[in-house]
Amino acid sequence: MTDFDSDARREGVRLQKVLAQAGVASRRAAEELIAAGRVSVDGKVVREMGRRVDPDRAVVHVDGSRIVLREDLVHLALNKPRGMLSTMADDRGRPCVGDLVADRVERLFHVGRLDADTEGLLLLTNDGELGHRLMHPSFEVQKTYVAEVAGQVPRDLGKRLRAGVTLEDGPVSVDSFRLVDSAGGRSMVELVLHEGRKHVVRRLMDEVGHPVLRLVRTAIGEVQMGGQRPGRIRPLTHPEVGSLYRAVGL
Repeated sequence: MTDFDSDARREGVRLQKVLAQAGVASRRAAEELIAAGRVSVDGKVVREMGRRVDPDRAVVHVDGSRIVLREDLVHLALNKPRGMLSTMADDRGRPCVGDLVADRVERLFHVGRLDADTEGLLLLTNDGELGHRLMHPSFEVQKTYVAEVAGQVPRDLGKRLRAGVTLEDGPVSVDSFRLVDSAGGRSMVELVLHEGRKHVVRRLMDEVGHPVLRLVRTAIGEVQMGGQRPGRIRPLTHPEVGSLYRAVGL
């Protein structure tokens, strides 16, 4: 950033330009959002077009979703393949998440982790405040898993899991549970829970007599993995980042 750019940011940038640079909308469309009262800055609705903000300090929301203005912040979604470690480096040379972003200039970290045998959605970021809150159990951000388990699950299993099952480190319950499919002595189930304890889904299903054969995390909050292929990384959209900020009260 040049000295001129630094001075301009300190003096403030027009709000509609900030929104356009953040990729929210064109400058003309951003002006319409402001005029309609859909934009707030630091908790207050702004309607005037001349408002200037500091992109490094201002907290801007559009339709209630926070907009990331800092150009240095990165938010990525990875479909972690089975067998890959949730670490940024491994001294034994085993495949790890860090290998996939080794050429990036940002210093990224993974938000939480998936064990080597678990596949699916893993967030990578350099947004320390958001990452910390997403990992903190007090914010109870929901995670969705699809598991292939042994056996035919009974009809009342969902009720039992929602009521809670006691593991060696305390009780755990799911927020929701549904049977997706069942055939050939195996069942496919979907579980939503906000627990972050180690191997919690595997231990939970072991406890109720249906060991996990394959486990995939498909969503974190409102962020969905969708059809993203294993090993592929994509940037989160503005609405997705906004939903994560909203989930943790930022």
